[in-house]
Amino acid sequence: MKIYTKTGDLGETGLIGGRRISKHHARIIAYGSVDELNSSVGLTLATLQSSQHASSFSDFLNILLTIQSDLFILGADLADDSPSSDNRYGSPRVNEDMITSVEKTIDTLEQELAPISFFILPGGSLESGHLHLSRSIARRSEISVIGLSKAESINPLAIIYLNRLSDLFFVMARTANRRLGIPDSAWKKIH
Repeated sequence: MKIYTKTGDLGETGLIGGRRISKHHARIIAYGSVDELNSSVGLTLATLQSSQHASSFSDFLNILLTIQSDLFILGADLADDSPSSDNRYGSPRVNEDMITSVEKTIDTLEQELAPISFFILPGGSLESGHLHLSRSIARRSEISVIGLSKAESINPLAIIYLNRLSDLFFVMARTANRRLGIPDSAWKKIH
């Protein structure tokens, strides 16, 4: 099978179940942003694997692989416009266990961190910078999915999952800097 099918040449694409919609439809924008997030997570994973400090992040590698798998589930959930309760096409759906897992991971990692009382600038280490980039893409993905939810029925757990995921990336970014001995960089008004 060739990678190019030519079925999208007129600006439409197919959903799970076969319905064709415009590529600028809110549903396509939403799951396209989730795909972008998954690519960012892949880049973050590769950065951590190739880091000279990779041994400090073995738990992160497992967390990120799980997130990538979960993001495929989220993408499939969004690409299926049948009601979640119907699920006539058998698509995987975001579920409570995925959200609970993210929350438990946040709770575990926060035990390594001191509380903060200031805004943090993204960055510090390369590892943290990539995690912050994934965090900001997760926020944008959440906004896209919320936009879709205003126009069409979606699984409401998709929004909750993305909200927790961006929190997890924030905590992971702080933890990465902490493990590397780099302090959080506080935002300060310059002008």
